[in-house]
Amino acid sequence: MTTTTPGTRATNAVGTAHTRVEGRDKVTGAARYAGEIPFAGLVHGWLVLSTITRGRVREVESAAVLEMPGVLTVLHHGNAPRVDIDYVGMLGKPDPTVAVFQHDRVPHAGWPVALVVAETSEQAREAAEALVVRYEEEPHDVSFSGDHPDAYSVAGPGGEGVTEKGDLGAELAASAVVLDAEYSTPEEHHHSMEPHAATALWDGGRLEVVDSNQGTVWVASELANLFSLDPASVRVRSEHVGGGFGSKGVRAHQVAAVMAATALSRPVRVVMTRRQVFSLAGYRSPTAQRVRLGADAEGRLRALEHSCVSRTSTVHEFIESGAGPARVMYDAPAHRTANRVVRLDVPSPTFMRAPGEAPGSFALESAFDELAEKCGIDPIELRLRNEPEVGPVSGLPFSTRNLPACFREGARRFGWADRDPRPGIRREGRWLLGTGTAAASFFAGAMPSTAAATAEADGTFTVRINAADIGTGARTALTLVAADALQVPTGRVRVRIGDSDFGQAMIAGGSMGTRSWAWAVTAAAEELRERVALADGVPPEGITVRSDTTEAIGALAQKERHSFGAQFAEVAVDVSTGEVRVRRMLGIFAAGRIVNPLTARGQFTGGMIWGISMALHEEAVRDRNTGALYGADLAGYHVATNADVPVVEADWVDDPDPDDPVGIKGIGEIGIVGAAAAIANAVWHATGVRHRTLPIRPDRVLTAGPHA
Repeated sequence: MTTTTPGTRATNAVGTAHTRVEGRDKVTGAARYAGEIPFAGLVHGWLVLSTITRGRVREVESAAVLEMPGVLTVLHHGNAPRVDIDYVGMLGKPDPTVAVFQHDRVPHAGWPVALVVAETSEQAREAAEALVVRYEEEPHDVSFSGDHPDAYSVAGPGGEGVTEKGDLGAELAASAVVLDAEYSTPEEHHHSMEPHAATALWDGGRLEVVDSNQGTVWVASELANLFSLDPASVRVRSEHVGGGFGSKGVRAHQVAAVMAATALSRPVRVVMTRRQVFSLAGYRSPTAQRVRLGADAEGRLRALEHSCVSRTSTVHEFIESGAGPARVMYDAPAHRTANRVVRLDVPSPTFMRAPGEAPGSFALESAFDELAEKCGIDPIELRLRNEPEVGPVSGLPFSTRNLPACFREGARRFGWADRDPRPGIRREGRWLLGTGTAAASFFAGAMPSTAAATAEADGTFTVRINAADIGTGARTALTLVAADALQVPTGRVRVRIGDSDFGQAMIAGGSMGTRSWAWAVTAAAEELRERVALADGVPPEGITVRSDTTEAIGALAQKERHSFGAQFAEVAVDVSTGEVRVRRMLGIFAAGRIVNPLTARGQFTGGMIWGISMALHEEAVRDRNTGALYGADLAGYHVATNADVPVVEADWVDDPDPDDPVGIKGIGEIGIVGAAAAIANAVWHATGVRHRTLPIRPDRVLTAGPHA
């Protein structure tokens, strides 16, 4: 036996900047993504989507297509394998969109109606474009509005549909200052750099899927349920993922690939096109929001009401809980929040970076800026005067709430004290200049996970956990966490992720991934360190310890657990062209212990840049006549580019969570929260005109005009 001994003191890897452990492989092309891995006998599937918005498929004319070169099969509702969607999975009932080719109904534009499989991707695409599908079309409704008569209240990811306390009418009537304003955000889409790609094959009676996803156990369990398989007979691997942002869960392409692999007994790869992602990968629902605030003469709230209406499909209910931020950020004797939804003939929305909080914070933080103006109080001071002692709705204590520290540090670094509060004063040539701020928060949770840590005979350590690194640097963060728990240098630690065979673990989502995984890794590594210290060397097969955090997380005391932040923006507005330029942004965050400052800063600034995109560019528009999107591609759907982002800085204050073994909270979502509001508030400061509808397009700036 060979002896390998963990260290006797902490290495303090956590908190130090560390380049990605897989970075060299990624930049040299050695890291292969789901659509790049070769398989013997691989064939290719191409999805065919409906060209109508609502109705039925009358006929799929596949005979001619089956005669085309290389075509192997055409799957549709008349011949596809049956699947079962009557189950409750990790995230609830499945979206019926994943149950492809089960019936002739078409509930929205871009509904999957067939899969053409051929020897090459080019042959599959040509045949798919040649496939004739006959429809029986029916009237549709895709028109969204906040006063839609069919909107209804419902619980969602943000909690109950409606929360209320106190007498709202009485407190508003007694308020010295009242604000009543409506805000709206458009349909927005998340398009990761790597396409949605999956390859399915049967190997010795076991279903193997190589996929790009945010949780292999999640996808494996859903596929097992859909196809009525023993969960142990399904393996999903997803080692490298080029972005997810909430979109890479269980989608039509994975299910279609499994169907085709079953029918042909060959590996089948299905990759979504950019246009197909607009229909099949989810998106952020548009919102219509109303905020009513009542305050006394000193700006202290007496009444707060935040209501949000969002949109979902007719086949699946998803709630964009825009009223959620108000349940955490500010309290008042009378407090009411409501999330409502309306079903329309559109694709199903889904989780998109900071679901609920991103659009909700735009309305709430814009409203607070308006209230500050009405009260004649500095926007930061108004927020500090309304800091709650406990959760406004839950009544629970906060684990930590260091939002005031974020504002104080941010104001110092941004130069807020030198700001003239009057709008439309600063000018630089043809540009009007303004600055704005907004608060940010996002839930900091943890979910049970398992991990395995092995002491190898060669003196190294291997950690296996079913994490998903969707570009966040999670693999590197877990390496640092494991090294500290083992008390060894990071070079002696290997972290293996992205394989459903590694066991149950939290998905990469909700800013809970790294926290959940690090908890499990810490538990396994610390026990392994103790076991190795007591052992008489390490045998050739190594020593392995497995952890399960279910009990520890279940024992946590009930608290309000959130990351917080303060966003600052300076903009320049050309009132002759309507152009808005963000000159600089600063975000200061209280987001738990920062594991890897290098990748963490990238997460924060990435979210802030997305906030620029949300504030000024992103807007998906549906044609009421066809029900489809105008410009469903990255030419028609505008996003921020390098030219839009001159200076974006992010930093943080000390904020370890005392109830977490590493002190982690979560950073993936919070960077975008409040960013759009800070920019909108800065545009008001520059021009004296409020923009309550996103994006702040040049035509809207020209129509509104400057204050002067």
